[in-house]
Amino acid sequence: MLFNSYIFVFVFFPICLLGYYGLVRGGKPGAARVFLTAMSLWFYGYFNLSYLLIMICSIAVNYLFHRLLSGESRRAVMILAVVFNLGLLFYFKYYDFFLDTVNGMFGTDFALRGILLPLGISFFTFQQISFIVDTYRGEVADCSLSEYALFVSFFPQLIAGPIVNHSEMLPQFRAFGAEKLDWERIAGGLALFVLGLAKKVLLADTLGAGVDYGYDNLAVLGRLDAVLVIMFYALQLYFDFSGYCDMAVGLGRMLGIEIPVNFNSPYKAADIVDFWKRWHITLNRFFTKYVYIPLGGNRRGEGRMYLNLLLVFLLSGIWHGAGFHFIVWGMLHGALYVVTRFWQRHVRTGRKSETAGFTYNIMTTVSQIATFLYVSVAWVYFRAESIAQANALLRTAWKGEVKKISLDLAECLQPDEFWYVIKVLHLDNLPFSRYILMFLILAAALYFALIGKNAGERVSRLKYGPVSAAVFVILAVWCILSFSGVSTFLYFNF
Repeated sequence: MLFNSYIFVFVFFPICLLGYYGLVRGGKPGAARVFLTAMSLWFYGYFNLSYLLIMICSIAVNYLFHRLLSGESRRAVMILAVVFNLGLLFYFKYYDFFLDTVNGMFGTDFALRGILLPLGISFFTFQQISFIVDTYRGEVADCSLSEYALFVSFFPQLIAGPIVNHSEMLPQFRAFGAEKLDWERIAGGLALFVLGLAKKVLLADTLGAGVDYGYDNLAVLGRLDAVLVIMFYALQLYFDFSGYCDMAVGLGRMLGIEIPVNFNSPYKAADIVDFWKRWHITLNRFFTKYVYIPLGGNRRGEGRMYLNLLLVFLLSGIWHGAGFHFIVWGMLHGALYVVTRFWQRHVRTGRKSETAGFTYNIMTTVSQIATFLYVSVAWVYFRAESIAQANALLRTAWKGEVKKISLDLAECLQPDEFWYVIKVLHLDNLPFSRYILMFLILAAALYFALIGKNAGERVSRLKYGPVSAAVFVILAVWCILSFSGVSTFLYFNF
């Protein structure tokens, strides 16, 4: 079930909201936990019942491991649990890729199984690995099966994150009914959900139409077309994924549950290190705690630290998808990350002086733009179906034919409601009329991503009143009327 669907907005979530608060206000917090778990299973099973069976089995087995960790042979149990989770992830996500690679390298003919990737398996698998490891370390107090099942399956962050920690969620699940109904918090959650929905429906999907056209028609793109397609995807991915996370946080707040923020204006980052403190924050946190630090972090010398960082980005690329182009994407980030850390440790003197304030601001802006451009280029390998396709697009952007921007590309970014405004203003007869909306949408997307306040900042400063209510109602109605043309979230594929 998609957040951006009629059944979710008009059926699922109203039932969820009324049922949950009815049980909590009725003094039945345990029943409220079971109810939210049941609703989460409905949410997940709506996509595919076989997905639901896989997730239920994963929850049951991992909870058994959690119980066994209170007995003897704790280390062996922990290792077995991690191997089980990684094995499950490998089978569904990487098995065919592994066989295809073996066939290509050794000329074998192993049959591919065409395994269907269960939605969200990368997220709920990492979440359960963190829970098992933290239990082994003594960081998790005992929890009931109902608490654990809700921790894993809680629908707002189940499919595409964020990857939550037990210390963030279990205390809130146990506190059901302890807090008074907070209408301002519910209103803030609703506002954040609407802003996230607008990111996805109005910006990401509009930009995505241009991206799809570009990747499907590489042979006819000119240099300017290729550059635009690269920028479109960088912005589409940001608004798609951060929009989902904003909606997840908003849904949680409406239920009185605080979900960790996963994005903090990453395209405002002044370098790649800062970028990874802002982009997919919870994944970065997972790799830091469960991979980078156990490998030794920065405790075993500078050279080992750089190697550990490269290994983390290699695993990040593999986690995102089964393909060598994902590995290239991860290593592009890893290489720049290592260079940046070296620069920070050995070259940069670092602090802004009062006399150099203007120069410092200029250099920060240049660095921000350069980081955004580098990340945008790296995203080409993330979006492409192969390294060859990514190289073809980058080659066109670098030395392709310089010609007029494709009218077909511009047509992809012509929402009907905006084109109607163009006609009302009598701009449709201008020779460049079909390009107006494309550049206006691109300019708006760049402003919101690189300069403007993010959704969380806007909601935190929101003044509730008739005007703000009218604006959000109009925005929500606009999004709902656009549901018929929206797509699934990009991170559902990872």
